[in-house]
Order: sequence, then structure tokens, then C-alpha cells
Amino acid sequence: MTPTNANVNELTSPGARPARLVLVDDHPLVRDGLRARLEAVPGFEVAGEAGNADEAIALAASLEPDLVLMDVGMAGVNGIALAGIFHERFPAIRVLMLSMHDNIEYVTEAVRAGASGYVLKDSPATEIIRAIEAVLAGRTYFSAGLSARMIQASARSTPVERLTPRERDILDALAQGLSSKQIAQREGLSVRTVETHRLNLKRKLEIEGQAELIKFAVEHRRK
Repeated sequence: MTPTNANVNELTSPGARPARLVLVDDHPLVRDGLRARLEAVPGFEVAGEAGNADEAIALAASLEPDLVLMDVGMAGVNGIALAGIFHERFPAIRVLMLSMHDNIEYVTEAVRAGASGYVLKDSPATEIIRAIEAVLAGRTYFSAGLSARMIQASARSTPVERLTPRERDILDALAQGLSSKQIAQREGLSVRTVETHRLNLKRKLEIEGQAELIKFAVEHRRK
């Protein structure tokens, strides 16, 4: 799988393969509109569409996309819960939430579940494209008006509180001195997936080396 923290210019430069996108929304008309807009963007390829969680998980496993554009308000397993499943099973795939809700609690829950961004459905197409480009480049993106509120919410929380449940489990395992192979066996994950979680931990915690990560894990181990 192509690393999803690659610079978007590398994904869209001449001769490079296009960024592979999957659309997840339970309304076919919404997917049709998004596909039409995104396929007109050089460097983007809509590799697949899903109308529910099961279809989305199957597509992620078979297509290995770079990014999933996911609706929050789906029937059955909602988008936030599905983002959490993706973060556990496919941590290298970026998730960008698309929603009609501008409630900051929805946004915070989506980020804690592992989403890299949150865009409102009534945003202009140009903003959705900017959001996709930002997330493909390894950054986060929030619709105008949400960013300031997210900064305020983030300031009130500690770095550990901003981790997903799976990342917290991995951090505790590192504090116990377990290797990636041992963590993978205990958590039922592949070694590759565990390594991706470790990279995400360093990015979120703004830590450079493995030794620093282990030190942080030990200092913040759950009692």
C-alpha cells in the first residue's frame, strides 16, 4: 500500500499513479455527485463506492485506497464508529468525514475514532478537494468555522486524551516492553498494522524517535 502520509504532490505529479479514493455514503445520489466532482480533478481516482459499513470494509481490504471519504450519518454502523474500525484494521488508510452536522462533539468523536478531517456537506466542492489534498499529505483538515473550535477543544485536552482507544492500547503495550510482533499477536493485528499505529502515535504525540516513544509510554502508562 502506498504510504498515505506521502506528499500529495507526489501522488498527483505527472507519471505518478492517482490517489485512490473510496466514497462511503448510504445515499447513491450523494455518491454520484461526489464521484462526478472528484473524477474531474487531475490526480484523483474514485476506486470504489460503498453504501454501508460491510461494503466499505470489504472495499478497503481489496482496493487498499489512499483515502476514504465517509458520511457520518449512515444507517446501521454510523460513520464515526466505522472510522474507528478503519483505524484499527486499516491504519494506513486516511479517513475524511463528510457530514451535515457541525456539532463540535461529532467532530471530536470522529477525530478520537481516527479520522483525519471533517468537512460539512454544504461546503463548496473546492473546499472538499482542499480537504482531501490536505489529508492525503498527512495533515488534518476541518471546515471553516470548525477549526477554531477544534483548537479550543484540543487545548483543553492532554495529548493522551486525544489518542484513539487502539492507540492507547498500543501505547500501554509499549510501556510493558512488548515488541511489535508481540503486540500484534496479543491484539490480533498484523505486525505491519502495529508499526503503522506506532508511526501514528509519534505523529500525534510529536515524538521523533522510538526511545522517546517508549519513555512517554512508560510515563503515561494506565494504572
